[in-house]
Amino acid sequence: MNILTGIITQIQQSGAILLVDVEVDGQGFSALLIESATRPEWLEKSNTIDLVFKETEVSLAKDLSGLISLRNRMQCQVLQVERGELLSKITMQFQAHTITSAITTRAVDSLQIAVGDSIEAMVKSNEVSLMKKQ
Repeated sequence: MNILTGIITQIQQSGAILLVDVEVDGQGFSALLIESATRPEWLEKSNTIDLVFKETEVSLAKDLSGLISLRNRMQCQVLQVERGELLSKITMQFQAHTITSAITTRAVDSLQIAVGDSIEAMVKSNEVSLMKKQ
């Protein structure tokens, strides 16, 4: 599980759907949440929270150009590649944070991912969960 700590900068709500913007070390992230009509007391602007997303929800790209709908984009450096027969684990440095992605080994080969590579990690807003900071 990937966890990044950030501060809520904006919350937009339409019915039970919330779009929450969070800043992590100067970079913006978004989480699309489907809640009840009332939201938890900790889910307020300026609160410190944890963004949580699974390794399997992290897509990777090299030399990405053009427009894309994914709002959560992190420029990373590859620290480690653990190759499996079907699935591989990529460990990356994003600013002061270590994040991981689990992608197919075919994708690793297709992208020619190697230690030291500059890579972009991306997560859809609806795949990000928010947790109250303990």
